[in-house]
Amino acid sequence: MNQEFLLQLINAPVVTEKSSIAADQNNQYVFKVNKNANKSEIKAAVEKLFEVDVESVKTLNVKGKTKRFGQSLGKRSDVKKAYVRIKSGQEIEFVSA
Repeated sequence: MNQEFLLQLINAPVVTEKSSIAADQNNQYVFKVNKNANKSEIKAAVEKLFEVDVESVKTLNVKGKTKRFGQSLGKRSDVKKAYVRIKSGQEIEFVSA
């Protein structure tokens, strides 16, 4: 696969309380990914970007909420998330000192 294509698949890490617990207990990390990405492409992209060995990838589509903005209604965009489990003993650092 093209390296430039792989780098565009992962949009951002999801840093929440739930994703922090998953990282501590299950060695899983959560990323927002491109809607058209499949599991094998996500696995290749994470291995390329963070230089870790990926055990499994689970994906889910999150529907955007309908929100009210004053008198008009709006809708947040849909997001695809990927739960990536890496091999034990390895770690991904999002913030470097």
